[in-house]
Amino acid sequence: MTRLKILMITLFAGIFFACNQSSNTTDSEKPKSGESRNAVKTPKKNILFFGNSLTAGYGLDDPANAFPGLIQHTVDSLNLPYNCVNAGLSGETTAGGNSRIDWLLKQPVDVFVLELGANDGLRGLDVQDTYKNLQSIISKVKSKYPSCKIVLTGMMVPPNMGENYASDFAAVYPRLAKENNIALVPFLLQDVAGVRKLNQGDGIHPTEEGQKIVTENVWKVLKDQL
Repeated sequence: MTRLKILMITLFAGIFFACNQSSNTTDSEKPKSGESRNAVKTPKKNILFFGNSLTAGYGLDDPANAFPGLIQHTVDSLNLPYNCVNAGLSGETTAGGNSRIDWLLKQPVDVFVLELGANDGLRGLDVQDTYKNLQSIISKVKSKYPSCKIVLTGMMVPPNMGENYASDFAAVYPRLAKENNIALVPFLLQDVAGVRKLNQGDGIHPTEEGQKIVTENVWKVLKDQL
């Protein structure tokens, strides 16, 4: 027998032995019937955070310090069976989100947190288009996962965009929440917007401390949906 054949036989024998060992647990190693039932973990459900740079954690040293990641810490500390998925994309508009959502809905979603619109407002895009895009996203989620719970985060624009525009823009979110019977975070950046020490140099994106307050704003509403 050649050395190559001997080597092949030895290799296959080793693999078979390893597999056999892992699949044949001794009786002493097997959990008792009661232990087996207790050891079964509840499958985790998915909370999808769908938004722009505020969700993505733009400018932070670690994106995990954005509010979706901080909410994951809270969820874990309470032993709640949820996995937080951060689907934030910097620069995203409601139109871009409406195009992107279909791909993300290929994976199960149990709770959907929608944070979009800020970039529409900063660019002065038509408020009615923002409303239509957000409604389309909500409709797609409801159609794909009828039992999915949805949380919409409200947004406002700076007063320099004009009083009428700012008022019309802010009204989009409570209108959508009422028409779709979904939960609403009145203003995502409550107690953060305009506070210099809680925002990065651009005055728009929260620092890590600012993200902690954003997390509290979202959690106050989200916790009742879990």
